Amino acid sequence: MAHVITHIHWPDAPPMWMPYAPAIKVTGGSMIFCAGVTAAPVYHHHPHRPAEFDAMPRDMAGQARAALENLKRGLTAAGGNFANIVTATRFVTDLADQDVLNRVWAEYFGDNKPATTTVQVVALATDPRCLIEINAVAVVD
Repeated sequence: MAHVITHIHWPDAPPMWMPYAPAIKVTGGSMIFCAGVTAAPVYHHHPHRPAEFDAMPRDMAGQARAALENLKRGLTAAGGNFANIVTATRFVTDLADQDVLNRVWAEYFGDNKPATTTVQVVALATDPRCLIEINAVAVVD
């Protein structure tokens, strides 16, 4: 059964760009639950070895791109892409970087806007230099 993803907006929504849809309706398909990704290598040692994270970008734009590329690899392996994501949670260590994140987000998602939540956290578990972690749920045929 083919799946259909419908972005739901309020009837009186103003005509402005937002990086998310207030609600998503999915009919059919299989769900993919993506683990949280950062700018760090997806496959790294546990317990963590700080040297494995030395090559990460240090700014939000670079880390957002690296995290989204990591997410893309997982989606591709599961037979999906960014258009299949229906919800995502973005954990950031500094909300002041949210506009930068949204610009990079738009490069990857375009008009495909999942329902999102952005949360500021004190730190991320992977490495203290990580600025963002993204987890997502997608639906594929």
